[in-house]
Amino acid sequence: MDGSCEIVVIGGGHAGAEAAWAAARMGVPTILVTTDRAAIGRMSCNPAIGGIGKGQMVREIDALGGLMGLATDEAGIQFRMLNRSKGPAVQAPRAQCDRELYAGAVQRLLAETPNLTIIESAVDIIETDGSDGRRPRVTGVRLQDGRRFACSSVIITTGTFLRALMHTGESQTPGGRVGEATSGGISQTLLSLGFELGRLKTGTPPRIARDTIDYDRLEVQPGDAVPAPFSFLNDRIDQRQVCCWITYTSGAVHDLIRGNLHRAPMYSGQIQSTGPRYCPSIEDKVVRFADKERHQIFLEPEGYNSDRIYCNGISTSLPADVQTEMVRQIEGLERARIVQMGYAVEYDFVPPHQTLPTLETKRVAGLYLAGQINGTSGYEEAAGQGLVAGVNAALSSLGREPFVMRRDQSYIAVMIDDLVTQGTIEPYRMFTSRAEYRLLLRSDNADARLTPLGREIGLVDEARWVRFDLKRRAAVDCDRWLNASRLEGQSLAYWLTRTDADGRGRVDVSAWRAGLSSAVPGVSEALACEAAESALIAIRYGGYIERQQREVDKFVRLENRRIPDGFDFKAIRELRAEARERFSSVAPRSVGQARRISGISPADISILMLYLEGRRRLSMSE
Repeated sequence: MDGSCEIVVIGGGHAGAEAAWAAARMGVPTILVTTDRAAIGRMSCNPAIGGIGKGQMVREIDALGGLMGLATDEAGIQFRMLNRSKGPAVQAPRAQCDRELYAGAVQRLLAETPNLTIIESAVDIIETDGSDGRRPRVTGVRLQDGRRFACSSVIITTGTFLRALMHTGESQTPGGRVGEATSGGISQTLLSLGFELGRLKTGTPPRIARDTIDYDRLEVQPGDAVPAPFSFLNDRIDQRQVCCWITYTSGAVHDLIRGNLHRAPMYSGQIQSTGPRYCPSIEDKVVRFADKERHQIFLEPEGYNSDRIYCNGISTSLPADVQTEMVRQIEGLERARIVQMGYAVEYDFVPPHQTLPTLETKRVAGLYLAGQINGTSGYEEAAGQGLVAGVNAALSSLGREPFVMRRDQSYIAVMIDDLVTQGTIEPYRMFTSRAEYRLLLRSDNADARLTPLGREIGLVDEARWVRFDLKRRAAVDCDRWLNASRLEGQSLAYWLTRTDADGRGRVDVSAWRAGLSSAVPGVSEALACEAAESALIAIRYGGYIERQQREVDKFVRLENRRIPDGFDFKAIRELRAEARERFSSVAPRSVGQARRISGISPADISILMLYLEGRRRLSMSE
């Protein structure tokens, strides 16, 4: 062997960065293998972080001690709180980032991390020891340059690079990103280990030169006047903020696309794999929503000094000549020059029914998968998985119990449970609608939910813990102040729960924010405002929160009904054949997870519970 460590992370994207950061910060020697050190943290598509459902996940990553929120705050050039006029359950932060600053922040944070070594190479073979007939276990990796490293765990975070093929019209180029080669060795290794592979597709829009746009003909989209940081460690955002712009497609654009569908890879038969349902190409939009007269396009800068504008809303794999004509028929873009054509990319993934909730594979011990290799789409989904995989690989190395969150604890848990329980046949994207307990999974309370868990597993450091404790105590002070302050003989807390005939609040909350902040001495103004907001939400939505908490209590009881590892579902002859097959494929860890498997009926669950109860009584009698 040329060296050894405990954990090898393959890939330096958003999943790989979080996995390496988490494992190393937990004190476990880790190697991150990437083909290009300068590409670590690179944003392949839009340089933006957050959004509906996604923003909540980024705050969860930060609350647990991850790095995505820190990098976003350092590189963000426009921050917006989405759905501000709606309830707190669906409000979500989003930030447009400077592409170069973001990658630089991730690279610097990783470079400063103890216990982490970064190696430029590619992994050819994952070595395992399964000679005794038991479940194979990871023993090391062999790099493309011939070096070999012994390790106990490998985390694969290869994104869209496994046997990747890019499409622009009839043109096909091997690669998972413009200018970067494909990777075939990992796919072959996975196949040789007995894994089932599938193919998915994603895409990206053209980028245009910023000095060729007629901005006077566009709608301006400014950011928030007071940007809200992603990381709970930061009080404010100091860097200069920029504007984005909005324009629209037209009937002429749609006619052009319809007239060239025979040259679009998705419609010519050139691409066979499934693309993202919730982030469709402009070709798909025109076909699926034929009654729509126009589609919105967000023109978003890729950085302070970048000459590129990202055309969010017209992802496409149409031929270059059609893309050029299409762009120039859009209002404000008549003189636009395309600096990078849109393209689609097909790549291998591992259908996630082959993975445990820890993100360790069922087939090979010590082998973890995170990110788009599990069938997800998006930086935030990848980062959340990377953190969980890194934490669990580290805990395994330390001989500790694995880290698995419940659906009522985080969006990250909702995503992982959806993947390993339901599987996916298309790129999975997070939305608030996927979480049945979304009123509890707000972006404002991610630290209250998860920082204690991060502290317990060893990822939350002392500085973050001290700040969290200050905010927690400040929120208690705010709640006390709201209950002690009087208005018309009743407490402010009482009036905050009352509405008038039109459903509006009986008191103006904004008028009391200053008083709330003054009720929290000894903390920064920003921290006082955060604590005050948490206290206000807890009071105003207290009834709904209590109702949802009762639902959670029922859910937890089913989650606590554990199913033993290695349970033989096929031995339950009373189950339907389909149920035996689905249970055996997913191998649910609890009755709650078993209920969520597609195709499972209430009768199947009743039979399963009877067998589990009989097994429990038998073990008690022994």
